[in-house]
Parts: sequence; structure tokens; C-alpha cells
Amino acid sequence: METRANYVLIGSFTLVVIAAAIGFVLWFQSLHSTKQRSPLRVVFEGPATGLRNGGNVNFNGIRVGEVVKVKLDNPRRVVALAMVENNAPIRKDTLVGLEFQGLTGVAAISLKGGEEAAPPVPLDEDGIPILTADPNRLQDVTEAIRGTLQNINKVVADNQEAVKNSLKNLETFTTSLARNSERIDNVMAKVDGVMVKADNLMLGLNTLAGGKEGGELFQAVKSIRELAEDFDKRSGALMADGRRTLGDISRAVNNFDRNPTRVLFGASNTQQAPPPEQPKPAASAGQGRRAQ
Repeated sequence: METRANYVLIGSFTLVVIAAAIGFVLWFQSLHSTKQRSPLRVVFEGPATGLRNGGNVNFNGIRVGEVVKVKLDNPRRVVALAMVENNAPIRKDTLVGLEFQGLTGVAAISLKGGEEAAPPVPLDEDGIPILTADPNRLQDVTEAIRGTLQNINKVVADNQEAVKNSLKNLETFTTSLARNSERIDNVMAKVDGVMVKADNLMLGLNTLAGGKEGGELFQAVKSIRELAEDFDKRSGALMADGRRTLGDISRAVNNFDRNPTRVLFGASNTQQAPPPEQPKPAASAGQGRRAQ
């Protein structure tokens, strides 16, 4: 019994601590938000198309807050309450309007401009700063959206026949594909077969040109080269033998031309007699007188 009472006490204490922690976090966040943001009331004298809770408040395109409440003050007046950062340089002459993110996007309150020395935003009866949107700017935005939609509608209307024909051609094409699906499958199967054959051909070429030892093509080229080198060596030796034979034949022909008898009958053992001595010419008379 005593153990059970301890469990209840411990559980209760744990729940109290958790609740206190959650309460502290919420209080701190609310305090922080209160210090960082202040309310701003924006009045639209006309329609505020697309404006809703959670929409952005942008100052010169930078988000500085969000819309927390939108209501109709009268049939022609829309009032939006926003929480805006305190450091946003909003002044009395700040221009207020709407801006859109795309044609179907949520509208955002747009704040622009204002002199730094201008007075602060005036306060409403309840003390909340209040700004009134420029109706001309709202009219410009509305007219721009309306003009864009009209242009899109005009483009579609002018090309209605072309769009219709395009859709009809697309339908005809898809019907033709459905009707010839079996043929297309056969064609794709043939294409797959061709691709398989191409792969096999490439593998065969790779076997011829590559491989671990250079491939069959490399071995064939190597054999042809070795045969050519061997033929070159043999032809060189044959040419040398031919030159020697032609030299012997040339020497034999020269010997036959100089002494055909020697070639036919061999060399003679008898020695030829020396040629007779020629008589000396007689001395002239002048030479005799000089001698005396």
C-alpha cells in the first residue's frame, strides 16, 4: 500500500513538472512575440481579392509580418489586422496595397516607401496603428489580373480550332499506336535482335583485336611480318650468290676475249723469241763535228 502511494506521488510530481515546463515555454514565446511584433490595422476601401488569414505582410518585398484577421466592416470596406515586426520602418506616408504570387496565389499586404523623417503611423480609436490602402493601386492590381485573364482567354479563343485539331491528332495517334501495338512489339523485338547481333559482332572484333596475348588479328600480322623478314634474309643471300656467279661469268668472258686460244687449248710451254733488236740511227754530221 505504501509502495503504491509512492508511485502516485512520483507520477503526480512528474506531470506537474511537465505542465510547468510547457506553460513556461508558451509564456516565453508569447512574451517574445509581444516584444518583437505589434498589431497593425489596414483598411481597404474596396475589394481585397485573395486576402486571407495567414497571408504575408511584405515591406519592399521582404516579409515583416502576417495577417491574423480579415473582416468586412461594411459592404464596401475590408479591414485586416496584421502582426508586424517592430523594426519595420512603417511611416504615415507608407503606401499600402496588395501583391500576388501568381494568378492563383494568396494575396499579401504590400507596404512600400515612406520618408524616414515622416511621422509615425496614426493610431485608431483603440490605440492600434492604422493605414488605409491606396484605392488606385488596388484598382491597378485588379485591372492587371483581369487583363491577364482576358489575354489568356483571347489566346485560347483565337487558337481554339488549332487546339482542337492538335487534340484530335493526338487522339488519332494514340489510337493508331493502340491498334498497331502488336506490330510495334515485333519491331522492337527485331531491334533487340539486331542489337544482340551487334553486341556479338563487337565481341568478335574484340577477340580478333584484343585478348590476353594480343588477339588473333595481332598473331596473324605477327606471322606475316616474320615471314616477310625471313624472305628478305633469304632473298639477300640469293642475290649475293647471283652477284658472285655473274662476276665469274664476266671474268670468263673477258679472258676469252683477250686470248681465245688459251681458253680453248690451254697455255703454251714454248717461250716466244724476243723481238729483233732495232738498228740504232746514224749520228748526224753536226754531231760528228762537235765530237772532233
